Amino acid sequence: MFENLQATEDKYLELERSLADPEVVSDIEKLQQINKEYSDLKPIVEKYRQIKKAEETIEDDKELIKLTDDQEMIDMLNSQIDDMKENLGVYEEEMKVLLIPKDPNDEKNVFVEIRAGAGGDEAGLFAGDLYRMYHMYADNEGYKTEDVEVQTQGVGGIKEAIFMVKGKGAYSRLKYESGVHRVQRVPETESGGRIHTSTATVAVLPEVDDVEVDIDPKDIRVDVYRSSGHGGQSVNTTDSAVRITHIPTGLVVSCQDEKSQLKNKAQAMRVLRSRLYDLEEEKRRKEISDDRKSQVGTGDRSERIRTYNFPQGRITDHRIGKTIYQLQDFLDGNIGEMIDSLIEADQAKKLENINENSEK
Repeated sequence: MFENLQATEDKYLELERSLADPEVVSDIEKLQQINKEYSDLKPIVEKYRQIKKAEETIEDDKELIKLTDDQEMIDMLNSQIDDMKENLGVYEEEMKVLLIPKDPNDEKNVFVEIRAGAGGDEAGLFAGDLYRMYHMYADNEGYKTEDVEVQTQGVGGIKEAIFMVKGKGAYSRLKYESGVHRVQRVPETESGGRIHTSTATVAVLPEVDDVEVDIDPKDIRVDVYRSSGHGGQSVNTTDSAVRITHIPTGLVVSCQDEKSQLKNKAQAMRVLRSRLYDLEEEKRRKEISDDRKSQVGTGDRSERIRTYNFPQGRITDHRIGKTIYQLQDFLDGNIGEMIDSLIEADQAKKLENINENSEK
């Protein structure tokens, strides 16, 4: 796994020199490209240098032991070697994590789509809870949110909500939220105090560029209609809302959040590109079964991933078996602990997969 690290350091030094080149500095696009590559390699090179330093220290101490008869000095050097070997083991494990192939979408903005599932009005209310939870989480993390389409239902619930989360690393954090979320609680309308189970589905899609997904204009149908606000009240007297149908796949995207028809169309096209990209990614994931085994459920929309149990005040993530007993705090957007645990579990599975492949 560590065989090509010297070549990586050489590449890093080459990029460092390029960043000081006047020709590169004057080319903004090239400068950004080199700077990103340089930043990506930096933690790997720094860890590699720590490993080299530890190895050199061990070898130097071994040589010093050969040159002395002082038992006290020998004991001290052996103790230092043991400590450095322990550090070296830690550095190597940290390096393995750094060398895990990165998801190319991790740094991207995302579209989050929430839909009420089974459970009628209660499912809509739960979808609204999730909508609020992710908006509060994004705000806590310093991300920006932008609603694309919000359809309400029943007594203040949400039938469907699509919104964008903008910020570096948004996809790397939120991608684990895709799947079926289940709630167990007594609805306000339930006079008998019975616990109901309802569901909502969450899909997290990376924003993609035009060049990543080519859409033939002949493959889409664009309809415009009058925008309406939450609950159906009219908020616009012009046909500014846009509905785009992708004819080959049957995908339909609507957008009415903006007052401008052009802006709504542009936003709807961005969502459509992300959905088409996700369709292709899902096909790829299904074809690569080994890769699927090394992931902690970041794609299957039908997978029940989490239960929110109100009577017990707990949230349980079924993929990693983690339970948190701070339900209201969680719904107030403090979901970072769960996301951190999911990331750690995903890295552990990928490391296990790498180690198994290296032993074959």
